[in-house]
Amino acid sequence: MTMPRFNKTAVLWIAALVVAVNGFFPALWILFTSFKTETELMRVPITIFPTAPTFENYIRVFTDQPIHLFLWNSFMVATLSTLLCVTVSALAAYALVRLRMPSPGLILTTLLAITMFPLISLMVPLFQVMRSLELLNTWWALILPYAVLSMPVCTMVLVSFFQDIPAELENAAMIDGCSRIGALWHVVIPLTAPGVFTAGILAFVNAWDEFLLALTLAPRVSARTVPVGITLYQGEFAFPWPIISAALVIAIVPISILIAVFQERVVGGLTQGGMKG
Repeated sequence: MTMPRFNKTAVLWIAALVVAVNGFFPALWILFTSFKTETELMRVPITIFPTAPTFENYIRVFTDQPIHLFLWNSFMVATLSTLLCVTVSALAAYALVRLRMPSPGLILTTLLAITMFPLISLMVPLFQVMRSLELLNTWWALILPYAVLSMPVCTMVLVSFFQDIPAELENAAMIDGCSRIGALWHVVIPLTAPGVFTAGILAFVNAWDEFLLALTLAPRVSARTVPVGITLYQGEFAFPWPIISAALVIAIVPISILIAVFQERVVGGLTQGGMKG
């Protein structure tokens, strides 16, 4: 008795549907919850869609806590750390590809191994360093660690792109009077724009979403980022989930806009990087 053959296309569609539901359902649940009242949220049986949508939760997000300050802190920290990370990663990737460095493969393997360390194992030394530099509760207490922590991944992404750029193009630019850095900026970077955008988006999202370092190195309210600031909405014995959900939606919106604007570049960069790697 032979087993029936499963249609491969159907299996792929089912797998894609499972992934989509797993990814989108929590976000939709948070969105629907943000329009509910506390009474409706606790009602039995549970309702998915709000029966009487209200915007009061969004109003309280801005009146109960300075969410605008948290958003500004997150934006500046994520932007500055991304610029620093991509700049250093581009220089490092270019050096690994073009300069005659000993064992570039070993260096890349080491970079990959560094990403395996759990973040919590770095908390004590990072705290001590930032305290000695008197950077606690400042943007730089987060910008520097975020940039360093994203550099290994960004460097590996850029290496895969720089390897496909013919060295003759840079040599021609240097013959015309460009320095090596000038050739990198005027020739290599424009030709690898998808990879640069991909590295930048990865670094920005990592900095925007990070919680543990932000809680430890910048706990003061004036320096808090969005992930840590959202924790201020809960009380000692109360968890106003509709208000917290509204704050989460507000925190997700900038990232969603960023991904929507640069979607083609990011997807193209990831695809090309995977094919080149």
